[in-house]
Amino acid sequence: MADHPDLISHLKDYRQQAGLTQAQLAERVSVSRKTINTIENGVFVPTTVLALKLARALDCWVEDLFALRDEA
Repeated sequence: MADHPDLISHLKDYRQQAGLTQAQLAERVSVSRKTINTIENGVFVPTTVLALKLARALDCWVEDLFALRDEA
């Protein structure tokens, strides 16, 4: 999926607060480190399932990780 200009990702902040590297988070949700990197950089918009897995892995809500620009 291409990046979406209206989507804001807080994934990097939550990952760093959890003390995880991109590789560690990727392993927890069964994706590549590159996938985590592209989500953090706004290049890739995760699927609903992946967003839910990321939130679970970081013990937060999907809405904590991702927001629409007009809601930020």
